[in-house]
Amino acid sequence: QVHLAESGGGLVQPGGALRLSCAASGSILSIYDMGWYRQAPGKPRELVAEITNGDSTNYANSVQGRFTISRDSAKNTVYLQMNSLKPEDTAVYYCNAHILRTNRVRGIYWGQGTQVTVSS
Repeated sequence: QVHLAESGGGLVQPGGALRLSCAASGSILSIYDMGWYRQAPGKPRELVAEITNGDSTNYANSVQGRFTISRDSAKNTVYLQMNSLKPEDTAVYYCNAHILRTNRVRGIYWGQGTQVTVSS
């Protein structure tokens, strides 16, 4: 079994910063791509940023230059540093990981989500 645990969400004023963390645990053999998605009320879930196991990154245009994704492979953890936050960044943020389990089965796993609210 695999579990992704997110932390770091909360309420922040416009222009502020937050750092999200997501740690994967369980019967993990390897982790490939990891990423962050978000879903605002009434909108579909969208990709925010992703990072490969070779540390190549990709960002949504709306967060380019403000958000930074990184990972610590030794800790099976992915981070999202969010700076210059805007009200339109308000959403539930989900982490995602492509994982090869010890039983040699590969799957895509999701965290439970963490709320980020940007408001004055």
